[in-house]
Amino acid sequence: MRVDSASRLLAAPPHAIFRAFIDPDLLSAWLPPEGASGRLQSFDPAVGGGFRMVLTFDAPDARGKFTQDSDVAETRIVALEPPNRVVWEVDFPSDDPAFAGTMTMAWSFAAGEVGTLVTVRCTDVPPGIDPRDHAVGLASSLAKLDHVVSSA
Repeated sequence: MRVDSASRLLAAPPHAIFRAFIDPDLLSAWLPPEGASGRLQSFDPAVGGGFRMVLTFDAPDARGKFTQDSDVAETRIVALEPPNRVVWEVDFPSDDPAFAGTMTMAWSFAAGEVGTLVTVRCTDVPPGIDPRDHAVGLASSLAKLDHVVSSA
């Protein structure tokens, strides 16, 4: 079982960060990594609900899992514990078996004296997702989350 993780200290309080996970406009603004845009096709921010997001890559040489320039993330919400934790199960529709399986993303928001430490722990990462690319993507999403919650 492969596990990838990333963390970032944000100045925003946990409740503002949690809101960025349940507001469709905020989620679309921060979740896609740099070089990609995201479009929600469905969104139900409740346990048992979830969302379907299409990520379209800007680079002409992009290698998507769904089409040449896009990925699709079909996400089920398995836990919402305001304002400290969100857990998703994510599937990536693809003809390539290297992207098969369900990845779990557990997000935690730990308030401290100088901000909130946001940590994402991804388990059962499909082998087709390059670990270096995943690390860059997670760091990018966390940086965008920081910007979104700091601007709100």
